[in-house]
Amino acid sequence: MPRTTDGKLDYERIIETPEFKHLIKKKNRFLTPYVIAFFAIYLMLPILTGYTSILETRAVGWMTWTWLYAFGLFVMVWVFTQIYVKKARDFDKDVDQIIKKHVRD
Repeated sequence: MPRTTDGKLDYERIIETPEFKHLIKKKNRFLTPYVIAFFAIYLMLPILTGYTSILETRAVGWMTWTWLYAFGLFVMVWVFTQIYVKKARDFDKDVDQIIKKHVRD
């Protein structure tokens, strides 16, 4: 149904469907807490190292808490990525359903 004259999908019509708008809200509701957490945790490193001495104490051997915090940021990004990849599969299924419903050959 929503195709342009050259046979390509008419994305402007698809994004106006209620199903697509619901998918965007669902995706934003999922992503927002992770984005907020990421930036809060990420920005705490320069704040804690620049304005306090909390992370300067030794944690393990010669390593200070700053090193562990920084390493933890890499772990956090990996974990968040894995969570998103798993959830993205559900989003992809929803997109396929929207296309099947609104696009007819």
